[in-house]
Amino acid sequence: MIPVLLISIPLVTGLVGFFLKEGATARGWALLSSLITLAVAIAGVFFYPRHQLNFDAAWLPDLGSRLTLQMDGMGKMLCLLTAISFPVIFIATYKNNYKNPGSFYALMLLSQAGLTGVFTAGDALLFYFFWELALIPVYFLCSLWGGEKRIAVTFKFFIYTFIGSLLMLTGILYVYFHTPDHSFSMQSFYHTQLEPGKASLAFWLFFLAFAIKMPVFPFHTWQPDTYEQSPTAVTMVLSGIMVKMGVFAVIRWLLPVFPDASTSFADIIIILSVIGMLYASLIAIRQDDIKRLIAYSSIAHIGLMSAAIFTHNATGLEGVMVQMFNHGINVIGLWIVADTIEQQLGTRKFSELGGLAQKAPALAILLVVMALANIALPLTNAFVGEFLMFNGLFQYNLWMAAIAGISVILAAAYTLNMVQKILYGSTTAVTANAGDLRPNVQWILVLLALLVIVLGIYPQPLIDLAKDTVAAVLGK
Repeated sequence: MIPVLLISIPLVTGLVGFFLKEGATARGWALLSSLITLAVAIAGVFFYPRHQLNFDAAWLPDLGSRLTLQMDGMGKMLCLLTAISFPVIFIATYKNNYKNPGSFYALMLLSQAGLTGVFTAGDALLFYFFWELALIPVYFLCSLWGGEKRIAVTFKFFIYTFIGSLLMLTGILYVYFHTPDHSFSMQSFYHTQLEPGKASLAFWLFFLAFAIKMPVFPFHTWQPDTYEQSPTAVTMVLSGIMVKMGVFAVIRWLLPVFPDASTSFADIIIILSVIGMLYASLIAIRQDDIKRLIAYSSIAHIGLMSAAIFTHNATGLEGVMVQMFNHGINVIGLWIVADTIEQQLGTRKFSELGGLAQKAPALAILLVVMALANIALPLTNAFVGEFLMFNGLFQYNLWMAAIAGISVILAAAYTLNMVQKILYGSTTAVTANAGDLRPNVQWILVLLALLVIVLGIYPQPLIDLAKDTVAAVLGK
């Protein structure tokens, strides 16, 4: 019942949230819901055996679709990441004011329900249903609460996601009609044998849908604009959790369902992923906006995950799963800093900042910790996953690993440059009267910094969860 609770709590409380009009009531309701969900997730991940984390019930029997939910190692990690992220986001942005707060927080909770459903679905049609449940609320959140250019940016986001969803649904139906028993179950999809030509066609239908969501070069152009124009709380969901939908889907559905096609097209995808890493890193260096820099940094990190997946190497896949969790923690921490600076100073431009370490020492210390995690410094959480991914890529192709490794140097350049421009040098007219972190933001960033350090020193629990899934994926 744990997966059912993880989905139903935010789903029900989200629907109730539409009827809440007062800002304080809506915020408190959303925070309470997310904290209860977090408690259930912690119980499920740490205290319940594997067989009690599965659920199966009739849903659409005439179509061969069942309400099948499951939590393996990767599912546990991503459900826990989702459950941690939402209360962190709600607390860190608690003082932010939104018009129609009831609807805002209701849509956030509905997105949480959809995300958890994606990470637990054991049925292809159910997976598609939750995929849409996660995306549709975000579309409204961006279009109604976004920045000045939100209409054009949201339309672009909608077009990309609509095309991706249409391709995925076409692929799901294509495989469904080739299953022996006309079933949407994961096991039926895993054991369906398609002819090479048909398998290649279905592979690209699925991959393009997932590549848009990750995003992988050249399907990334929606991302920086959407991150920039969305409310920062929504950007945290998009960057910290939602991009993991695509990475997760490749591992859960693409590799096991199309093992031969995944191997055949691996070189093409790895090359595109590495190009995306370098391209995004170079653009990040030139940014004058904190949000856009973090957005391009995220594209580079996801590019490495995509490349490591298609090495079909156990070490690389373990690194991807570990990094999905750790990247979510780190990038949300960076977004919280960006939101704090924007809310307090009214700007995100590096050219208008400087000297904040003199005015906000707590912000300076915590930003440095999150920045060092972003460049995967040893003893931070990101080092382990990145090391494993490069190890897998190195075993696959030495030259490809060497070229991808350039992004590590570039990441250090743009991240440390960001720290220098925000924290050091002389104060400016904008930062002269800056204050330090609010207590709610400070405690949340301290919590994230502790996770960065603890998981950097002792990453074994995440590695054990990853091993649980890797054996099943590569064994298909």
